[in-house]
Amino acid sequence: MMSRVAGLFRPKEAPVVEQEILSEKTAADKEANVISHSQNDNSSPSADKSPDTKWETEEILSDVQAGIQDVEALAKVWTRWSLIVAYITIWFIYFVDAMQQGMSTTLTPYVTSAFKSHSLTAATSIFSNLIGGLFKLPLAKVLDIWGRPQGFTAMMVCLTIGLAMMAACNNVETYAAGQVFYWVGYNGISYTISVFIADTSALKNRALMLAFAASPYIITVWISGPLADAFYHGPGFRWGFGSFAIITPAICTPLLALFYFNYRKARQMGLIPERKSDRTFLQSLKHYVIEFDAVGLLLITGGLALFLLPFSLYAQQPLGWKSPMLIAFFVVGGLLIMAFAGYEKFVAPKTFIPYELLMDRTVLGACVLAGVLFVSFYIWDSYFSSFLQVVNGLDITKSSYIMNIYSLGSCFWSIIVGVLIRTTGRFKWLALYFGVPVTILGVGLMAHFRQPDVNIGYIVMCQIFIAVAGGTLVICEQMAVMAATTHQYIAVVLAIESMFSNVGGAIGSTVAAAIWNGVFPKKLADHLPVELQGNVTSIVASLETQLSYPLGSATRVAIQKAYGDAQRIMIIASTVIQVLSIISVVAWRDIKVKDFKQVKGLVV
Repeated sequence: MMSRVAGLFRPKEAPVVEQEILSEKTAADKEANVISHSQNDNSSPSADKSPDTKWETEEILSDVQAGIQDVEALAKVWTRWSLIVAYITIWFIYFVDAMQQGMSTTLTPYVTSAFKSHSLTAATSIFSNLIGGLFKLPLAKVLDIWGRPQGFTAMMVCLTIGLAMMAACNNVETYAAGQVFYWVGYNGISYTISVFIADTSALKNRALMLAFAASPYIITVWISGPLADAFYHGPGFRWGFGSFAIITPAICTPLLALFYFNYRKARQMGLIPERKSDRTFLQSLKHYVIEFDAVGLLLITGGLALFLLPFSLYAQQPLGWKSPMLIAFFVVGGLLIMAFAGYEKFVAPKTFIPYELLMDRTVLGACVLAGVLFVSFYIWDSYFSSFLQVVNGLDITKSSYIMNIYSLGSCFWSIIVGVLIRTTGRFKWLALYFGVPVTILGVGLMAHFRQPDVNIGYIVMCQIFIAVAGGTLVICEQMAVMAATTHQYIAVVLAIESMFSNVGGAIGSTVAAAIWNGVFPKKLADHLPVELQGNVTSIVASLETQLSYPLGSATRVAIQKAYGDAQRIMIIASTVIQVLSIISVVAWRDIKVKDFKQVKGLVV
């Protein structure tokens, strides 16, 4: 493995040093933040000049935030071997996190069923997706103001708290709260690592390095299912979450130690100055409330959460949509969203969303694509595990293999996409002529094939289509937002793109829950024999109850037909939303990433 990573670096005698050179040609270039650069890679330092000597002639930008200054200082002290160790450590962090995430997804229907609330399987992810996505913009501020290691540490702590809460939960509400902490931490760690990769890689190689970091999914898809099965039939799901609450901090510690070692080295070299604030506690509190736009964050998070939750909760209310609680959710949620818009427009000293970046058509198009993909994915995926077990009769391990085809295929294919982007220097053509059409094809075909009595091979085929297309689009959308800006704004644009993804996931889970709760119980009642009508509530409430009826029995057949009816509507909705992905990719500029030199220091 080390030789594989080492091969991605230039020899030590001729390190790759990339500089941002301010264009002196036109004012238009300055306004567009277009960075001019040397015409070819032969302009890098000569072989007899060491990195340290070179850096003596360069200055760290003083007009950027402290965290970015620290990154540029650390770039001066990174060595080839320290970067190799960092990327190897990142690979292992992704390996452990991917294994745990796959296990968690597989066990979630059983956790909700343990509390007789299987219908809330999708609802448990609404808050976690929403808050996990919206939190990334404040996290981007943390990374830029305080530093990458500080943000990484905070996310590691958050993830560990979430795992501990899920291990100790006694009801669905506590489990959902644990999911919020877990997904904020999980997404935050992945996001922080993505920013680190952007800090330490050339733009033309960045897609390949992002794909390398995600490659552990190729292995963990074969582990997560058996692991979930072993915990479920062994010590229980609580031990599954609890064990990773110990493993995760342990696997993250080496990367933190590496950060600290190089940070101390940069301080000793005088590259990172002492920073002292004359603010009092209250002044600091006010400063950071404004800096992180805490009021705007609370307004939009609360507004979206309250507005989306009724779609998944209405089936549990005796009065349905007429429930006073749901009406209050809609009204208060809508008012909070309008208040957010008014506050950001007229009151906020610093806005939650950097609209000047978002208005770039490439950035906006990539963000819309990210949102659409996650809306579509969470609509068809929310009850997929249950479908495979109830309708196709697969056990936990085999169903996890089918579910993880997406992770396996997309992560493997993204490596190929990274090579293609490095070779051609472009990414738009991959998204427009391959990623989007194949995604629509794969999702659309599932409306026909995800039904009872259909060979499981056709479902596998659809998953493969979606996987290779997804691996293409995720890499391309990340490259689009990063290529459209400068290094100073990398963390912010990645946070915006990720925010759209997670909010899209929350909307997708909401739509899935609304369709499921509106269709499945009614269709189940239609298909069940008259003498079994009294069992509708217990069947809807528990996956284990559904699986307790033998394959081929009248009750199991009725359940399978109800699954098929609900799945067809969900997949049609998932396919229709994909139309927006075509428009979003067409809007991108056809940027040639080989033409950009974006990052300073020793890079991959």
